[in-house]
Amino acid sequence: MTVLFPSLHTTPDKAALRFGEKSLTYAELAGVAGSLAQRLRGLSRIAVWATSSMETSVAVVAALAAGVPAVPLNPKLGERELAHIVSDSEPALVLAEPGVELPEGLRDVPREDVTLTGSAGELPPEPDDEAPALIVYTSGTTGPPKGVVLPRRAIASTLDALEDAWQWSADDVLVHALPLFHVHGLILGILGPLRRGGSVRHLGKFSTDGIAAALAEDGTMMFGVPTMYHRIATEVGGNPRLAEALRGARLLVSGSAALPVHDHQQITAATGQQVVERYGMSETLMNTSVRADGERKPGTVGVPLRGVELRLVDEAGAPIETSDGETVGEIQVRGPNLFTEYLNRPDATAEAFTGGGGWFRTGDMATRDADGYIRIVGRKATDIIKSGGYKIGAGEIENALLEHPAVSEVAVTGEPDDDLGERIVAWVVPSGEPPSEQQLADHVARLLTPHKRPRAVRFLTALPRNDMGKVMKRALNA
Repeated sequence: MTVLFPSLHTTPDKAALRFGEKSLTYAELAGVAGSLAQRLRGLSRIAVWATSSMETSVAVVAALAAGVPAVPLNPKLGERELAHIVSDSEPALVLAEPGVELPEGLRDVPREDVTLTGSAGELPPEPDDEAPALIVYTSGTTGPPKGVVLPRRAIASTLDALEDAWQWSADDVLVHALPLFHVHGLILGILGPLRRGGSVRHLGKFSTDGIAAALAEDGTMMFGVPTMYHRIATEVGGNPRLAEALRGARLLVSGSAALPVHDHQQITAATGQQVVERYGMSETLMNTSVRADGERKPGTVGVPLRGVELRLVDEAGAPIETSDGETVGEIQVRGPNLFTEYLNRPDATAEAFTGGGGWFRTGDMATRDADGYIRIVGRKATDIIKSGGYKIGAGEIENALLEHPAVSEVAVTGEPDDDLGERIVAWVVPSGEPPSEQQLADHVARLLTPHKRPRAVRFLTALPRNDMGKVMKRALNA
């Protein structure tokens, strides 16, 4: 059996978690988590009201120690989503931060507040590697959210593969302000440092001042989503304190969505740092990353992680052997990082895998270059536009439009067209006076090829995004 967090037993006096003024050493974390774990043992499943707090972190560590699957709940869930998740997962208990009001949808679930003081308890024996650890619900873009059952094996393997790719060690202090109900903030951002024996400094809420202060004090790594890095990119050129703090970091990592190349370039110009991107999803955890010791190629998500097999397939499901950086295929992966099943959905589980070989269909479309670097071009359902006989990736056009000085943010979608099949539509948040539709079309045609220019431009004050910063393109086309 794998010991998920060896430092709970080996480095008692070292700082483990810090949230504002609250902090726990590894010995203190082992004590409070051990005490809670003893009370959780034997339960079928528990929910965690996942506020960005120390209590959420302790609750998840305790559930993992007890061998009880934990269901992190986004505090911003709507009534219908929450009702579905509670009905589907049937938690025996909900763990919450003291003083936080829970919604009506949890009134029938017994509640226990997570406290950070009191008598210390012994950590139970480690559960089996295949035991369910977390059940993370998908965003439900194609129906009700599905519960992704992640075994302990998947968590350990993905975090160990990132140790290799990022040269992640016990000396690292991770700074971030990500929410704790999802893979990025919880598994990578909290469980990752704990598995390495390092430290976490969670800011509670993102701000460039907070990032600058934490990195300047003792932070060595930062995790963020593109909306955070976009804020940094727009400010860093005129903020010497922020630039200096970022310059001193060992590694800056962006994930959960593609970071526009223009933001990469602005951050590098001001700090000399090159942001590392990685690629994963709830069902697979992490699949690829740009390596800390490898070539940085802005706009790519790097190469497959240790232990992960990755292939691109065409529309017929045949593997694409070419690595020309242009041929688009769907990403399929297999390895120890994969989930076990969708909770209560054997039909969806079977559909997610190919007929043989254990390959998981990600639904993400990408190209692969001669060095094996993967470039995500979009989701199969929403980001691949078939126009005039061409298969066009929305991401390439978005990056081109972001190079126009009058474009602040942009999303590109396709919509039905009698002549072209689909026409390219650009949804633009302008910076100042909106440019003309023809200016933007000409700009794209100059940088790319004429058939990739937008045929329609629609101006917005903001793009619809979810809590992880991803643009919700289905909302644009609704």
